[in-house]
Amino acid sequence: MNGDWLIRGRDGRLSVYLPAGDAVLCRAERASGGPWEAPRRVGGDQKLHPVLAVGQGDDCYAHLVSWRPTRPGESGLVHTTHFRPRLAALDWTPIGHPDRTGARTGTPAVAVDAQGRAHVFVRNKGGGVSMLGQKEKGGWGPWRDLKGSEAEEDLAAVTGESGRVELYAAAPGAILHWRQEEPGAQPVLEEAIEAPVRPGTLRALATSPESTTLFYTDTSGDLCAWRPGAKPLTLLASAGPGPVSAVRCELDGHDCTLLAQRSASGRVAFAAYPTEQESAGAWWTESGPQLPVDAEVSLAVDEDDRVVAATLSPATGHLLLTRRKDEPGLALEAWRPV
Repeated sequence: MNGDWLIRGRDGRLSVYLPAGDAVLCRAERASGGPWEAPRRVGGDQKLHPVLAVGQGDDCYAHLVSWRPTRPGESGLVHTTHFRPRLAALDWTPIGHPDRTGARTGTPAVAVDAQGRAHVFVRNKGGGVSMLGQKEKGGWGPWRDLKGSEAEEDLAAVTGESGRVELYAAAPGAILHWRQEEPGAQPVLEEAIEAPVRPGTLRALATSPESTTLFYTDTSGDLCAWRPGAKPLTLLASAGPGPVSAVRCELDGHDCTLLAQRSASGRVAFAAYPTEQESAGAWWTESGPQLPVDAEVSLAVDEDDRVVAATLSPATGHLLLTRRKDEPGLALEAWRPV
């Protein structure tokens, strides 16, 4: 999965999205902080490949993108919008292929701008990145080639506090960064830096009115943070092999960035530090039970402004959840199955 699969909806309820066989399933709270509904299929009976990208705008609508088989050896991308967790999502709508036709080219990423328009990014067969954007009055614009070369499959799309969409991609020994110069414009490749990136570890977060921050693990195993226009900073040793989840939250009256990652021991590791102040340092604290190897971690903030963490095993659909206690620091409730 690509993006935050644990999200807070427009009605304040939390929901999770997960690929399951040839479908995408959604589970949602029946009431904020209350019991959860059984899994429901998203977007009708369309059969999908087991890949999913999730994005969310300021309107709290969830935009989901996946690949579907079209004919032998070929696939196409599909999109749906989920307006509220307890309502049915729209049916999957075909949105094409970055090369018109062909096999899957990479894991898509999706970000939603300040006007509520989804922007879908995916690697193309030439190794660059292509984008498809929603029009302001409905429908989709044409596929656009954003250039770049030798992009890795996994991309990190993010919407800054300005409402403009940005994209990060890893390439051999490098990181590429695209940014919209104005709302609705085609993102342009603004910067490329030398950086040895471990594949599949990119995660981007809006961290100030001017900046987004990219988190990634380098090939030596260190978790790094990079804001375009500056040099990457080493934050701390990575807790485990996969990507981190990241969220902005208030801890003891301070604007903090909270990171979570499945650790090498199999538990969830948390680290927090004042937002954009990597020099303050951070350290991991592990929590919860040992998880399956395929378990993924996601963070959100509920309508009471409490941090919520969830883990999900795609193979089994096993979902665990914890919330921050109403006390100083980052004390968490006991993890519980949902």
